[in-house]
Amino acid sequence: MRNIKIVADSSCDLFEVGGGSTPFETAPMKICTAEREFVDDASLDIGAMVEYLYNCKEKSRSSCPNTTDWLSAFGDADEVFCVTITSGLSGSYNSACAAKKIYEESHPGARVFVIDSLSAGCEVTLIIEKLDACISAGMTYEEICAAATEYLGHTGLLFMLKSLKTFANNGRVSPLTAKLVGIAGICIVGRASDVGTLEPMHKCRGESHSLRTIVRELADQGYCGGKVSIGHCENAEGAKFLSEKIAEVYPDALIEIHPFRGLCSFYAERGGILVGFEKA
Repeated sequence: MRNIKIVADSSCDLFEVGGGSTPFETAPMKICTAEREFVDDASLDIGAMVEYLYNCKEKSRSSCPNTTDWLSAFGDADEVFCVTITSGLSGSYNSACAAKKIYEESHPGARVFVIDSLSAGCEVTLIIEKLDACISAGMTYEEICAAATEYLGHTGLLFMLKSLKTFANNGRVSPLTAKLVGIAGICIVGRASDVGTLEPMHKCRGESHSLRTIVRELADQGYCGGKVSIGHCENAEGAKFLSEKIAEVYPDALIEIHPFRGLCSFYAERGGILVGFEKA
C-alpha cells in the first residue's frame, strides 16, 4: 500500500483535504512584530491577531517554515507532494527544496515533489485539491507530478485589498500610499503575475465596484467556468456578494468560500478577498 502525503505551508488556508481521507499537513508560517510572534497553526486566534496588527504601528513581517518544519511535516511518507507560496514573495519554496534533498537522502526510495505555486491562498488551495483528486484516482507518482504541473498553467489568482497598512509596515509600499488608499476608500484589485509577484491592476472606489471588477477580470484572465475558491479576512458578506455575482455570469461555476488562516489574513488584512480560479 502506498504511503502518500500532501504537504503545504500555511498560505494554503487548509487544515485537511478530501474530507480528511488524504494524509495532509501544513508547515506553519509565522507573523512577527518587535513585540509578538504569531504561529500560523490550528491554535492561532485569527481575530485577535488581525485586531492586534490593525492597531500595531511597528514594522511587521512574515517568516517562512524552516527546513526542520518541512521535515516534520513530511513525516515518514514514501511519496510527498509539497506545495508552497510563491517564491517571488517568500523563501518557503527554497526551504522546502532543501528539506526535500535531506529527506530523500535519509529515506532511501522516498520521493518528494515540490511545487512553487507562483501564487498564494486560494490558488494554492486549488492545486492541493487537484493533487488530492489525482491521488484518489490512483495515478502513479510520475502521473501526479505531470498532472499537477500541467494544472498549474490553468489556474489564476485575483485579489481585492481594502488596506495597504501591512505592506507599508514591512516596507513594500510607502506609508503615504497606504494612507491615501485608506482615507479615500480606495480598494486595490490585482492578480498574481506569471512570475509569482502580486500585480496591482485597478484602483476602485468602494467594495461593490471592486468586486464587480473582479468578476469582469475573471473573463479577461481566462475563466469560463469551473472551480472558484474565494477566501476572505473577516468579510464573509463581501465574499458572498462576489460569489453571487460570479454565479449570475457563470451559472455552472463551482464556488466555495472559506476564511483565511493567519498568513493570508496578515497580507490581505481586514476586508481583503482572494479568488483562485481555473482557466480554460
